Amino acid sequence: MANDTHDEQKSLKGSGVSEGIAIGKAIIIERERISIPHRMIGTAEAGEEVARLRESLEKAKQGLLAIKQGLSSAASHEPAFIIDAHLMMLEDDMLVEGAIAIIRERGINAEWALRIKVAELVAVFSRMSDPYLRERGRDVEEVAERVVRELVGKKDSPLARIDEPVIVVAHELSPAETAHMAVDRVLGFATDIGSQTSHAAIVAKSLRIPAVVGLKTITASAAHGDTILIDGQAGIVILNPSTQTVRDYEDKRKRIAEMRVALQEYRGLESETLDHAKIKLAANLEIMEEIAFYEESGAEGVGLYRTEYLYLDRDDLPSEDEHFEGYKKLARASGAHGATIRTLDLGGDKFKSTLSLSDELNPAMGLRAIRLCLNRPDLFKTQLRAILRASAFGKARIMFPMISGFQEFRDAKRLLHEAAAELDKEGVAFDRALELGIMIEVPSAAFIAAELAEAADFFSIGTNDLIQYTLAIDRINENVSYLYQPLHPAILRIVSAVVKAGHEKGIPVHMCGAMAAEPAYLPVLIGLGLDELSMPMANVLRIRKVMRGIRKAEAEELVRELFTYKTAQEIKERVKREIRSRWAEAYALEREVFEDEDLPPVG
Repeated sequence: MANDTHDEQKSLKGSGVSEGIAIGKAIIIERERISIPHRMIGTAEAGEEVARLRESLEKAKQGLLAIKQGLSSAASHEPAFIIDAHLMMLEDDMLVEGAIAIIRERGINAEWALRIKVAELVAVFSRMSDPYLRERGRDVEEVAERVVRELVGKKDSPLARIDEPVIVVAHELSPAETAHMAVDRVLGFATDIGSQTSHAAIVAKSLRIPAVVGLKTITASAAHGDTILIDGQAGIVILNPSTQTVRDYEDKRKRIAEMRVALQEYRGLESETLDHAKIKLAANLEIMEEIAFYEESGAEGVGLYRTEYLYLDRDDLPSEDEHFEGYKKLARASGAHGATIRTLDLGGDKFKSTLSLSDELNPAMGLRAIRLCLNRPDLFKTQLRAILRASAFGKARIMFPMISGFQEFRDAKRLLHEAAAELDKEGVAFDRALELGIMIEVPSAAFIAAELAEAADFFSIGTNDLIQYTLAIDRINENVSYLYQPLHPAILRIVSAVVKAGHEKGIPVHMCGAMAAEPAYLPVLIGLGLDELSMPMANVLRIRKVMRGIRKAEAEELVRELFTYKTAQEIKERVKREIRSRWAEAYALEREVFEDEDLPPVG
């Protein structure tokens, strides 16, 4: 299968979204947008077009239900909840009734009306600053295209008809298409576009299909039958690999398999260092359905539940009972460790028509998160009441995002106390000792951490935004993304100061940003004295394994030295060298993370 005689080996770099090594023959999936008729219709025909639309909606539902049924009978834990989300979209009034209204008002056929309505909805998502939320616009498009295919009589994707082991190459793949992949025949996939936050990426992880997205030119570079090698961890795709390259990656694939088996030994072990300092490892959850995978992850509670998803793709605001049912499920599932529920962290630009707020030139720094909640106390108290009610069914904590000053925290606490008083008057039970925390992600909050710690029960450092705001860079802007440096001296000093302020006032300090999930940064975080690290569930056992091979006293010694360096690159190299000289055994399964040309490999 390797190439030694003809086409030259070529490498492409993208974003690895599902770990693993896959080698196989390419099949190019060309999914062009379906051409639709554009017809003006008379008033008498409008009823027929509406009936056609409803019939096609029902057929699309049945197709998704068939995929879901296949998932539920599979041995692995594929995320059928994504199919559920698409089924809900097919019943959403914004989409369905909106398209019907266009049919009647403009006098046009169903296909045309549906495309117009979808374009309106996708435009809303495209303006969102959060990459995870932007990706939801693709879900709306995918759902609508299933209906369009039914309307025009087109068949489903050729993915379902693959009958031999292949590497799928496409411009993009919808989550439904990914879920429909035959896992015994699709070895991996590579796409021109996509991101870590796409639903297709989530499905790939659950199916354990190696995948790389965002390759930009893979469909132009590859041809049917080419041998393709995918490294889903490094985000590398190699076309026509040489015999030696294949041998090297076969060795790497063996190591990955060994790592997965080895990590299972750490599922029930304590999250502690070699000298028995305990640092809790919790899970970040994007959507409620992920709780189904919580128990097997080895996580110790939910360190961050993002509540934003409940507000999206709807023209009204979620009710208190809708909030409550989700939070109750979360509190029960997270057990004795409990769940930290972050209050709404969206801006007015994320909503459809409910919040009539003016457009902002820079919504990331505008009326969003706690600022929006204080601006709309009715919206905020609905969520606070629901969290309080859920706290009667399991341990729950509340965390306020984007606090920039003490007055904001004071005002938010006042609304929480008002919500509690209302429930008390109504005779509704809630946890009167519920903990209240602050997400430290704005530099001003870090500088007044000592004052905030006097009124908070815990801090959680959100490094994603803290790094972005401190270093004045847009982390999704490829022109300046190289400046996104978690080991920048300023970031280390801010984290250190926040931890010190929290501990002096007797409160724990957590970290819930992406930095917490990286084994490369773990010695630094241990040395800085953090009490809890919250991360995607897939990272918990890896971090636990490494943590149990590091002495906290030695990590603290390292951090003291790091404060003498002036650049992030110097700090990075120093950490790597310390890992190789002192903690090589702890990192024996993580060697790819630290392999550089100028440094010997780990282990």
